[in-house]
Amino acid sequence: MSTTTIIIGIIIVVFLIIISSVRIVREYQRIVVFRLGRLAGPRGPGFVLVLPLGFDKTMVVDQRVITMDVPPQDVITRDNVTVRVNAVVYFRVVNPVDSVVKVENFRWATSQIAQTTLRNVLGQSELDELLTQRERLNQALQKIIDEHTDPWGIKVSTVEIKDVELPEGMRRSMAAQAEAERERRAKIIHAEGEFQASQKLADAAKIIAQEPAALQLRYLQTLTEIAADKNSTILFPIPMEMLRAFAAYSDKEKK
Repeated sequence: MSTTTIIIGIIIVVFLIIISSVRIVREYQRIVVFRLGRLAGPRGPGFVLVLPLGFDKTMVVDQRVITMDVPPQDVITRDNVTVRVNAVVYFRVVNPVDSVVKVENFRWATSQIAQTTLRNVLGQSELDELLTQRERLNQALQKIIDEHTDPWGIKVSTVEIKDVELPEGMRRSMAAQAEAERERRAKIIHAEGEFQASQKLADAAKIIAQEPAALQLRYLQTLTEIAADKNSTILFPIPMEMLRAFAAYSDKEKK
């Protein structure tokens, strides 16, 4: 074997070793390096060199926000109503070393913490609170889950309750309650309208009683409104004084 061949072979081996030592780390990634089993720290982003031939072992950690669905959980509320609730959790890795060293699988661990916290927090609330105070419950869930995941280098930014599935009987009861509430409000509004109308009529009656001419004007106005309908027959009342005058004149003629 010639010296030239040996040199070319060495160059190729060195080139392959260098290639295997190069890591390109994206902006949203970090690599955690273990050198001979000991933690060497995080690297990146950009161009990173590691020791070849198994001296350095690396693990890639993504630091972008992760959206994780929490599977539906059966929850018994404080007022003994069984509901099925699911949620979504938004979190990201803020410490790549802790997410690798202090927990085996941070995604699975965060999911388990989210499920147990969802059952515990919602189990201490009543059904009305679950339906009307979701923002407060979301904040409570976020705070508790974030406290548990903080030692793992995980930051939980948002927790949102997505759906609350009620039993069929409970949905019917709530629909009947809502219908009764709407009827109650309608009756109250109608009664208030009647009360206000009666007050106005009473005020009008007082004014008419003070001015007798106003009663005559109202009487004539009513006749005008009735006469607008051509299919109506109006019986116009004649004052009794006029009838007595005609009766007296008739008696004189007979005498």
